[in-house]
Amino acid sequence: MKRLITFIAAIFIFLGFAFFQSNTKQTAKPKIPTVGLLQLMNQPALAQIQKGVIAGLKDEGYVKGKTVKIDYQNAQGNQSNLKSMSEKFENENADLMIGITTPSSLALADVTKKTPIVLGAVTDPKGAGLVKNEDHPEANITGVSDQAPLKEQLGLIRKLMPKLKTLGIIYTSSDNSAVAQYKLFTKLCRQENVKYKVYSISNSNDLNQVSQTMLQNVDAVYVPTDNTIAGAMQTLVKNANNANVPIFPAVDTMVKQGGVATYSVNQYKLGIMTGRMAGRLLKGKKISKTPVEYVKHGELTINLKQAKKLGIHIPDSLLKTAKTEGELFK
Repeated sequence: MKRLITFIAAIFIFLGFAFFQSNTKQTAKPKIPTVGLLQLMNQPALAQIQKGVIAGLKDEGYVKGKTVKIDYQNAQGNQSNLKSMSEKFENENADLMIGITTPSSLALADVTKKTPIVLGAVTDPKGAGLVKNEDHPEANITGVSDQAPLKEQLGLIRKLMPKLKTLGIIYTSSDNSAVAQYKLFTKLCRQENVKYKVYSISNSNDLNQVSQTMLQNVDAVYVPTDNTIAGAMQTLVKNANNANVPIFPAVDTMVKQGGVATYSVNQYKLGIMTGRMAGRLLKGKKISKTPVEYVKHGELTINLKQAKKLGIHIPDSLLKTAKTEGELFK
């Protein structure tokens, strides 16, 4: 009898333990991945990319605060902040990192060779030394490029400025993306027999003086994808308006700030592409099978109010295209 009672008790203990284990497994919450999101500075285009990244992750089932933790850090244009923030992501064992702009991505690449890194708005990933093979990335980095449709942009400038004699090109010498794009654009100008003059700045403090000098010698201004100038766009717009010289930026948000027109990569959509790519990698897709993506077509953005202020006629066909397929600011 004692043996029977002991046997029955043992069975109850075993069943109780098994039930507890089963119940624990059912109630245990799955691990929420952490994404480190590093942004270079505050400026409208980068803010749109950041919002797009959040939306793109959501499209892949990663909802901020629910199914993914997003550690968003803004370096405020400070290189030392980029370094410390990147190290923070690595120390907290982030499952994936996203760099908005080339400097942010380079900082992330310096702290890890294992954690997946997604490039957001890196104009020339290969030229920046972040990726060797864009079709089949061999390390831990891939992403989305914001390379502007330069030929469309130059064609638009020539169409709106048929009497253009000299085009001014201004860029920041310390911005890798701006330098890469300015070189491509000047090459295109030479091919198209467009006379140009180049001006560079080291930081935003140079923009006022350098732009005033430039505006005395050119009929229009082109600004590549340049974070420093985008952050101080109002200075350039003020000086250009005083000189009655139009600005044709590479980015749609800079048109809204006072540029005349451009064919550009939609920054929000670029962010969505970046977020979706990050989501696919979190689900297990391999970096080597995730080629660098490029936006193939630019969207037409026109600031009609600015064009009228400077006496520039915008053909109805372009106005219609901007209104239906791009952006039209009145």
